[in-house]
Amino acid sequence: MTNNRGVAYLGQGKVEVQSIDDPKPLNPVARTANHGAIHKVLTNSELLDVLAKRRALASSVSAEEWAVRVDLAACYRLLAQLRMTDWIYNHISANVPGEPGHYLVNAFGLLYEEVSASNLVKVDVKGNLVEDVPLVVNPAAFVIHGAIHEARPDANCVLHTHTAAGIAVSTQKEGLLPISQHALKFYGKVAYHDFEGIALDDSEKVRLVQDLGSKNAVILRNHGLLTLGHDVAKAFKEMYFLERACQIQINATSGSQMLNMPQQEVCEHTAAQFANDNSFIQGRDWLAMLRLLDRVDSSYKQ
Repeated sequence: MTNNRGVAYLGQGKVEVQSIDDPKPLNPVARTANHGAIHKVLTNSELLDVLAKRRALASSVSAEEWAVRVDLAACYRLLAQLRMTDWIYNHISANVPGEPGHYLVNAFGLLYEEVSASNLVKVDVKGNLVEDVPLVVNPAAFVIHGAIHEARPDANCVLHTHTAAGIAVSTQKEGLLPISQHALKFYGKVAYHDFEGIALDDSEKVRLVQDLGSKNAVILRNHGLLTLGHDVAKAFKEMYFLERACQIQINATSGSQMLNMPQQEVCEHTAAQFANDNSFIQGRDWLAMLRLLDRVDSSYKQ
């Protein structure tokens, strides 16, 4: 909830947000949900200095953790390349190998194109930082992500977006329509969760987890899209296809022509085909995307 200054409270901490009716500027010290800790808002030069110092992190974490960091940073960069970002908002999180209950996520304030392996921060299931860094995490991140990681141990990566097409489909009563090959990948496999406001209320976790069940794709009504995967590559692939299906649906429904709906048995057959496609693909699609990133900017590996 907020008071009349636009200060949003969450557990022991709070995050100040400027009200458009409040002429008084916010204190340059920002409070986060990290155990009520107070963190100074870094200037750009201070932030860049912190990020530069973080690049030495590779030598102090396990090879397994570093590999996940590189893949997760690549996922952030790919969403930036595909224009699937929402300024400094949204999150992609991943389990830390060998550290149950610890997760990697983007530091709040960074654009996706700035995220790299070393500047991802480590948090617990409540979104509290578990390392001593002058960086913060958006408290809304782990109301959603923490709930899913805790309830679904198989979900090693959770990816959430606010794209125009994804939100547009989330507002439509019928949800995702089985009108394209991309959409049929998710036939009978999409969960829906009703909008309850900005995700700052811990009580929403229970309902989100109930709605999710065992599915790996969720349309958050009036909000956006969310996918899960046993690794970063899988969560990205699910989101890529779900986003493309939403784009196709918005384009198809913008005209006045009637839509062609495949027969139910065809829908079920196609979904089954998608479920069995990994035996041939074997990760080639993710490797191709990494090569794309390497050609554009390989600094995500730092």
